[in-house]
Amino acid sequence: MASRQATHAGSWYSSDPRTLGRELQGWLDCVPGEVAEVVPADGACAVPVTGARAIIGPHAGYSYSGPNAAYGYRCIDADRIRRVFLLGPSHHVYLEKCALSQCAEYETPLGSIEIDQQMVAELRGKGDWRSMSMETDEDEHSLEMHLPYIYKTFEHRIDQVKLVPILVGSLRFKMEQYYGRLLAPYLADEQNLFVIS
Repeated sequence: MASRQATHAGSWYSSDPRTLGRELQGWLDCVPGEVAEVVPADGACAVPVTGARAIIGPHAGYSYSGPNAAYGYRCIDADRIRRVFLLGPSHHVYLEKCALSQCAEYETPLGSIEIDQQMVAELRGKGDWRSMSMETDEDEHSLEMHLPYIYKTFEHRIDQVKLVPILVGSLRFKMEQYYGRLLAPYLADEQNLFVIS
């Protein structure tokens, strides 16, 4: 099985591991360590939330989204997580379903993240999935933009954490329900983290 290259490194974010690591750590360090109130348009809310097992983050270039994404990643209890389900919308290929990667690992400038082949096979056996071609996988930025943050969050134990990348198509309501029911038991598992791009 092949490795997915970090095809957006050097343009959407730094390809230099030291620079990228410093940027990520700097953004993470800027998130309040204690609960603080931030005031979005619809009223105050407390951040960071501790022990989150599902976060939503942006997938724009880091000059636009890097500091914002840090807030989600600071909410994760990295020591409890064994598997990361990464869901991102398809920007380049029209899909009416969801697709799974065929790669063995995803590369980042910081290092590689292993794909959970056993979980991918389990999902394929339980549901109706498409497969991403390497071209589709490497063209898509919605998944890749989270990989450096995932690596950084788990760098102290990256060899113990596996990734399940899922490309989400333009789903009709019935298919949204279908995949929601299929993924719900995995969301209930406290060792799993869901990152929604």
